[in-house]
Amino acid sequence: MEVRYLFLDMNAYFASVEQQDDENLRGKPVCVVPVEAETTVCIAASYEARRYGVKTGTPVYEARARCPRIVIRKARPRRYVEVHQQILKAVESVLPIEEVRSIDEMRFKLLKNERARAEAIAKELKKAIRTQVGEHLPASVGGGPNRFLAKVATELEKPDGLVLIRKEDLPEILWELELTDLYGIGRRMERRLNRLGIFTVRQLTEAPLELLRRAWGSVLGERMYRNLRGEDLPEIETHRRSFAHSHVLSPELRSPEKARLVAVRLLVKAAARMRKAGYAAGSLFLHLRFLEGEDYAAFTHLTPTFATRTLVFALRRLWPENERRPVLKASVTLGHLVAYPGLSLFPAERKNQLLAQALDSVNRRFGPDTVRPATLDLVGEVGEYRIAFDKMPDFSV
Repeated sequence: MEVRYLFLDMNAYFASVEQQDDENLRGKPVCVVPVEAETTVCIAASYEARRYGVKTGTPVYEARARCPRIVIRKARPRRYVEVHQQILKAVESVLPIEEVRSIDEMRFKLLKNERARAEAIAKELKKAIRTQVGEHLPASVGGGPNRFLAKVATELEKPDGLVLIRKEDLPEILWELELTDLYGIGRRMERRLNRLGIFTVRQLTEAPLELLRRAWGSVLGERMYRNLRGEDLPEIETHRRSFAHSHVLSPELRSPEKARLVAVRLLVKAAARMRKAGYAAGSLFLHLRFLEGEDYAAFTHLTPTFATRTLVFALRRLWPENERRPVLKASVTLGHLVAYPGLSLFPAERKNQLLAQALDSVNRRFGPDTVRPATLDLVGEVGEYRIAFDKMPDFSV
């Protein structure tokens, strides 16, 4: 079966951008962190750092212990997005992008007359990044007969790899991978597969269809079974489930009073993103992680609303009033989404909705955060311009 898709994965992207921009970092172990604090964790590690066991999620103090020479750099999200835009422009000069999957991943669909040249095109994509963006931004390109296997192929050779999977390569070419290297298998699914007697990718590829249906359910289990065999399946349409923001607090923001304002700031931003996408929230979830002791979590159902003021009042009701422990991380999630419901018939809610729409209008015209609650200035620019690995950041809200 011919190669129909290419998948491009920028390797150790945040750390690579730091090394590209600062020649003194090239060849050295680098860890990128969200805030300058020993209690935070690495959100990206260069390949030099990975050789010491430092990876995404490694606490800074542990990274220093494993690699005393490691360089810690605070994340620069705007710079990473700027370079991302340059990469998009470079690869588009070679091949149209089918989908931008995240800030460091993108997918391409090959036309019939391009499939025989898949390897040459993959090399052109890598060359375009080196020559048009930067020589120190390694990218792994994978190709396959379907979208799933094209992405899996990028895991077979890193960094700066190029692997094409064809039908005649299956399933043996996959056997060197770990289960969690396959898209759709996280730690929880790995444990479920283990309970069903599947511990390796080889066992997964040899498992009968019914066993995969037991693991994933009838529809997703069959998709995994067919994906592993190279069938080109149509994508499943997805519905947005939530809007969430989280922030690891720097030491000066860990008091309960400052942490509450951080949570409000996160909620304001999540609500603006939600309105832009045309949704209202039917629930609000608050999660706090403390420096010591158990986490705090609280949840409430809402009459679907998109009004920031209404959501802030709901957050205040969820906040633990008598809690005095320092807060390490705050997270808010707007869930149970419904399509934009229109203006409320109740005067108070209608007023809050109109206020939210007016603020959005001003901020669209004059720039994000032109108008915002004054009390949020007490905590500065927290929770802003963060980049999740499974989505592109939106700097317009």
